[in-house]
Amino acid sequence: ENIMFHYGKLRLNHFMQYKSSLITIKSNINQVFNLSKNFSTTGAQKMRFVQFTNKKGGPQHLGVQLKAGGDIIAISSIDSRIPNTLKKFLEGGETISNKAKRIIVESRSVIPEAEVNLLAPINRMDKLACVGLNYSGHCSEQGLEPPTSPVIFNKFPSNIIGPTDDILLPSNSDKVDWEAELAIVIGKSGKALSKEDAENCIFGYTVAQDLSARDWQKGKRNGGQFLLGKAMDTFCPLGPAVVTKESIGDINNLSVQTWVNGKLKQDGNTSELIFKPRDIVAFISQFMTLLPGDVILTGTPAGVGFTRNPPEFLKKGDILETEIHSLGRLKNNVK
Repeated sequence: ENIMFHYGKLRLNHFMQYKSSLITIKSNINQVFNLSKNFSTTGAQKMRFVQFTNKKGGPQHLGVQLKAGGDIIAISSIDSRIPNTLKKFLEGGETISNKAKRIIVESRSVIPEAEVNLLAPINRMDKLACVGLNYSGHCSEQGLEPPTSPVIFNKFPSNIIGPTDDILLPSNSDKVDWEAELAIVIGKSGKALSKEDAENCIFGYTVAQDLSARDWQKGKRNGGQFLLGKAMDTFCPLGPAVVTKESIGDINNLSVQTWVNGKLKQDGNTSELIFKPRDIVAFISQFMTLLPGDVILTGTPAGVGFTRNPPEFLKKGDILETEIHSLGRLKNNVK
């Protein structure tokens, strides 16, 4: 009886191990199936691209997520032929995109988001352009008529920080304001584009904050030019991911929100944009060649600080949060 008992127990253990193996295999098959569904034959589709470092240390990697907060496939560490920056990935065109496709479909290796430090999802681009006065509500709160063509200015790539990096208030301004914005990421080169061709040049979108020192942007300081008020260090939080345009149901119907210390300050929607993303890309391309990795901020909705009564500005110790539906959320401490 003792022998039969131990024999039965051994068989039960083998069965449980076999069952566990089947569950693991099924999980892996489902993961690969889901990954393959998220790619088309033309390259990256339905993906969230992130740049990150491991919390244990090491170099920067380029990775892909299937959903916000999901596990990351570190495509640049799996295959050294894949660049570790999104800009270089986009510059590689179809060749690099197809390599990434194969890696993602075949990969069994993922990293939990909790084990990484998310960086700005793209940086060191050639151009970081911005559009002003592109929401009717933002025009109205300033007593201005909507413009008849896009109002263009710029920041610099060195202004970019990541989705959880600290915002450093400058010593020469006490009127730093928030502006939640949808940001376009260019995937292909283009010049003098039609609106249809402009759409084809867009790779994806991300969340941005166009921080603005109003005492340098407005009035007679710096001759009334925007640049110094817009391009101070840390004045462009970006992230957490660049989401491919195919992943987004309707780019012209996404909520755009800002909170300061948990209090909702901006509550707009991209449906209120005066000039839509492809309009902006087509317009800018009439003046300059757009390149893979270029980023364009599209303007902010109503609810900024300087138009309030009394005016409100960021101060040390504040927590600034910015969210666009389907794209993600920034959370930056003000120092």
